[in-house]
Amino acid sequence: MTISPVGAVAPSFVPMPVSVDAGAGASSGASGADFASQLGKGLDNLQALQNKADDLAVQAATGSLSDVHDYMIASTEASMATQLTVAVRNKAIDAFNEIMRMQG
Repeated sequence: MTISPVGAVAPSFVPMPVSVDAGAGASSGASGADFASQLGKGLDNLQALQNKADDLAVQAATGSLSDVHDYMIASTEASMATQLTVAVRNKAIDAFNEIMRMQG
């Protein structure tokens, strides 16, 4: 079994970068669809991480998991991805509330 250094492993829960067109002054329907697509992909990735951690937890509980560290890694990835998602959601809600306060 080979152990790779932490810096060499790209985390799978980091959202994909979104390209921003600096020349566009206003958002268009296409960029809204891109954002929705990226958001959907991010939530799908989160669900996949949760499912992997759940499957490995069942294997660990039944004794069929040979390497317990696989479960610990998957569980930590799922936890961090969930924390990131909640933080992004909270920032989006804060931004929405701030915009609504401006409507006066």
